[in-house]
Amino acid sequence: MRRLKNDLILIIAFVAAVFVVFSVFLITRKDGDTVKVKINGVTTAEYKLNQDFTTVIDSYNNGKNTLVIENGRVYIKDADCPDKICENHRPISKSGETIVCLPNRLIIIIERSKGENNPDIVV
Repeated sequence: MRRLKNDLILIIAFVAAVFVVFSVFLITRKDGDTVKVKINGVTTAEYKLNQDFTTVIDSYNNGKNTLVIENGRVYIKDADCPDKICENHRPISKSGETIVCLPNRLIIIIERSKGENNPDIVV
């Protein structure tokens, strides 16, 4: 009985620790300001996140995706891939977030410019 009680305490402590770490991660995420488009692992375009923009990305033999930047968020409006997972992905805006279209070998990445106005660490 005592062992069961200790196991239960350990499980609760582990779940609480995971919750705290995940919460800190969500709270400290930074807004991105650049959208990188990669096809076959090669960066083919970069766009500013603060400018509304729509473009068709031709992945050569792999297919086409319609990329929309709107109100500081990015999403895929249309894709000719069979699974449409990238179309159903929620809009992204935080640094490090991605949208991936595997059939078209397309990766959309949000990044944050490093500069004087965007420090990584504040002391």
